[in-house]
Amino acid sequence: MRTPSLSGRSVLDFDFEKLCSISLSHINAYACLVCGKYFQGRGLKSHAYIHSVQFSHHVFLNLHTLKFYCLPDNYEIIDSSLEDITYVLKPTFTKQQIANLDKQAKLSRAYDGTTYLPGIVGLNNIKANDYANAVLQALSNVPPLRNYFLEEDNYKNIKRPPGDIMFLLVQRFGELMRKLWNPRNFKAHVSPHEMLQAVVLCSKKTFQITKQGDGVDFLSWFLNALHSALGGTKKKKKTIVTDVFQGSMRIFTKKLPHPDLPAEEKEQLLHNDEYQETMVESTFMYLTLDLPTAPLYKDEKEQLIIPQVPLFNILAKFNGVTEKEYKTYKENFLKRFQLTKLPPYLIFCIKRFTKNNFFVEKNPTIVNFPITNVDLREYLSEEVQAVHKNTTYDLIANIVHDGKPSEGSYRIHVLHHGTGKWYELQDLQVTDILPQMITLSEAYIQIWKRRDNDETNQQGA
Repeated sequence: MRTPSLSGRSVLDFDFEKLCSISLSHINAYACLVCGKYFQGRGLKSHAYIHSVQFSHHVFLNLHTLKFYCLPDNYEIIDSSLEDITYVLKPTFTKQQIANLDKQAKLSRAYDGTTYLPGIVGLNNIKANDYANAVLQALSNVPPLRNYFLEEDNYKNIKRPPGDIMFLLVQRFGELMRKLWNPRNFKAHVSPHEMLQAVVLCSKKTFQITKQGDGVDFLSWFLNALHSALGGTKKKKKTIVTDVFQGSMRIFTKKLPHPDLPAEEKEQLLHNDEYQETMVESTFMYLTLDLPTAPLYKDEKEQLIIPQVPLFNILAKFNGVTEKEYKTYKENFLKRFQLTKLPPYLIFCIKRFTKNNFFVEKNPTIVNFPITNVDLREYLSEEVQAVHKNTTYDLIANIVHDGKPSEGSYRIHVLHHGTGKWYELQDLQVTDILPQMITLSEAYIQIWKRRDNDETNQQGA
């Protein structure tokens, strides 16, 4: 039996929510393969049936079962030439394909003729979601996390409490990963529409599509929400999220007497138990690096000087010796930090924004960092240095915030492992970039990959 004619793959877009364009119902949704719209049902008087009669559009795809039907005659179409459509709707990856992803340097050709590298794919900015796009792009280029989510069998049977909406994040993130890494896409970009709708719902509108959010706040919430939705707990139960990103540290805290007290009273208080240093062991998903206060002076030409600081200066916070004062509403504390376990992938969040009662200020200081070969051994306590065979990291993702705090924009630099090249992604724009240009940006979030013992550096400068 001959398949009725289609208008072509260019009208098909499976990135949007799978609901009927008339009833707005998710139940029993079909895509019309002639115009690309979604309709409910295929029985007599259903929206899909009426559409097929009114417009002579006859081929429909059930978005859940992936079966094709001819309407209004209502028979199933079996045709291998339609397999590319179901693959775009639901890409799948074998273990072998996943294992080879980071060895691939081959460009894919989309249906519209454009070429792209799977994994280095633009994301639509629906209105003001570039902060989320940059974070999702970064996480999609962390191989063990990506590999876990490319294979739905890893998490589809995780038991969740009835009515738990948080698991939607897991499902949508997996779907987005498979679309971003699909070598057979119809177009060279992806819309994160369904992923972001899950974010809005699960965050109770803390993070939105229509309002600029903060990349670090979103990253922190998203990693913790994913971990929890996968069945992880704060202490015992681990997940792929903690396996990839979680490290540990010791936090030493010393309470300080009130600065207005007389010197004698301060001296007496320092001998009380309440003012002795305490230590707690703590885990972390990312390290917050504090920038020095940016100077406000200008040079002879009245240009504001953009200050610079080496990465190792701001990493000194974690050497176990450097003390920093922290103020709360009532009390002041001195804290120092020492790392005790380094994760396979280490996230740095560079603290660019300070909030006060009136406005948010941004520190424009440029952090000077090497792209490769950052050794963190000296930040580990002596007794754990012996356990860590490798403490050297290479950069794989660099999220940048440009512009003012409230109305700025986000872009990201990612390393494509297969080609060894760096790319800049800003929503739909994808361009290659020289590694030395990356270090000139106002880096905000970075992901570093720990080198394996047998790994040689293939990344160039």
